[in-house]
Amino acid sequence: MTRERYIRLFAGSMILFSSFMTYFVNINWIWLAVFVGANLFQFSLTKWCLLNIFLKKLGVKSAEECKI
Repeated sequence: MTRERYIRLFAGSMILFSSFMTYFVNINWIWLAVFVGANLFQFSLTKWCLLNIFLKKLGVKSAEECKI
């Protein structure tokens, strides 16, 4: 898997987790989904993401590096 797919997987998981926690625990968990959405929006504009940096250091290749 590429870094971009890992980022989408992580973001989607956090949004689902936040949704379940909002419904079952406390309405304030919605702020986690807002934070994740804002980070995805920022990443689409600036191409900067902290998770992307961590994955790069772990040696996960981006989609551009996987093309032959």
